[in-house]
Amino acid sequence: MNSVNHILLASHGTEGAMAAEKMALSLCNKGAKLHHLIVVPTLWQGMTGDDWLNNGATRDTFRRYLESELGREIDEHCERVSHAAEDQLLEYSKTIVLGEPEECLLNASKADDYDLVIMGSPRPKGKQGIRSRMLLEPLAKLLSTTLLIVPYPHG
Repeated sequence: MNSVNHILLASHGTEGAMAAEKMALSLCNKGAKLHHLIVVPTLWQGMTGDDWLNNGATRDTFRRYLESELGREIDEHCERVSHAAEDQLLEYSKTIVLGEPEECLLNASKADDYDLVIMGSPRPKGKQGIRSRMLLEPLAKLLSTTLLIVPYPHG
């Protein structure tokens, strides 16, 4: 694949997403634009552990803790990708959104004129982590930009 000048990278810091990051960085021309989309799946909204948090104050405290931890992880992830982009003399920007991953990616792809959309493949069965899978069928039907799905790293 030829080098590109404007990539939309859907990445959230998992092993598969980091493979997509590496691919995006390797495909960019010097001076290219790398726009990083981080989607916080809506499933996080319900993570209050209602079964053991028996009052509103405790639930609110726990929710604030979760939001703080998630925010810290996202900031660290964005900083890592931003530094990698800067090291390659790329223009880095980011968008962080809450929603359904495929819907957010479709919306982001329409916000600018991208040469390529890159994301990692789904996590293989047996690998630990939350299953917030991107629905690929709507992307295949509705995405008007070329989509590169980078294979999950093995080994």
